[in-house]
Amino acid sequence: MRDKIEEALNQVRPTLQKDGGDVVLVDVTDEGIVKVQLTGACKGCSMSQQTIKQGIEKFLKSEVPEVKSVESV
Repeated sequence: MRDKIEEALNQVRPTLQKDGGDVVLVDVTDEGIVKVQLTGACKGCSMSQQTIKQGIEKFLKSEVPEVKSVESV
């Protein structure tokens, strides 16, 4: 499942990188919780939680149905 998540994140990265940020996959639990860290401009952005929940989580769930949620660490 980790490989599928990395592949999906690679599709999201260009959008984040265009704004000076990026996302790093930190962990995937057996329960389907994906832990990520935003970096660069995304790290301190006031919209970072929305980016994670409405952007990254929504996309990952559509690409990898085993994903239950995405959390920032």
